[in-house]
Amino acid sequence: MIKYVLKQNKNKKSLAFGKWYAFPVVEETMDLAGLAKHMEEHNTGFTEAMCLGMMTAMVKCIKEQLLAGKNVKIDNLAIFSVGIRNKEGAKTEAEFTAANNITGVKLRARATGTLSNANLNTSASVRRASNVVVSGSGSGTGNGADSNTIGGNTTTGDNSQAGGSSTTGGDTDYELK
Repeated sequence: MIKYVLKQNKNKKSLAFGKWYAFPVVEETMDLAGLAKHMEEHNTGFTEAMCLGMMTAMVKCIKEQLLAGKNVKIDNLAIFSVGIRNKEGAKTEAEFTAANNITGVKLRARATGTLSNANLNTSASVRRASNVVVSGSGSGTGNGADSNTIGGNTTTGDNSQAGGSSTTGGDTDYELK
């Protein structure tokens, strides 16, 4: 069950100004050790320590491959890749320098296989969170009475990818060809 809170778009420059949107409530962030324990409890045939060791090595190797300029696909999870954060464009190709025009790199992850957005939409259910304290302006709390399945028979709110969040300046993704 994915819980959500409602937030109103307060960005006056946005076309969605004043509209309300659902945002997921994250109750916990599980680290590798927690995931290893969870995997052991699912009778994987491996101990918690073995699961943790394998996943720790996997993370190290994924980072190594990304820094070598490769994408890494983990079937039914995600394709990991590196993106570039640009400061601003140069007026000409000759004027472009990494120091002046690139602020850094970032990690990207795109869902793939059985974890794709389409598959999540057919199996996810949502419920408005009750008594949730969310920091920041425009947060809301719910009464817990609103529950729907997304992608099934009923849909709640605006579940478009635009979702009501807006970004101003800073991060712009560019396709490198």
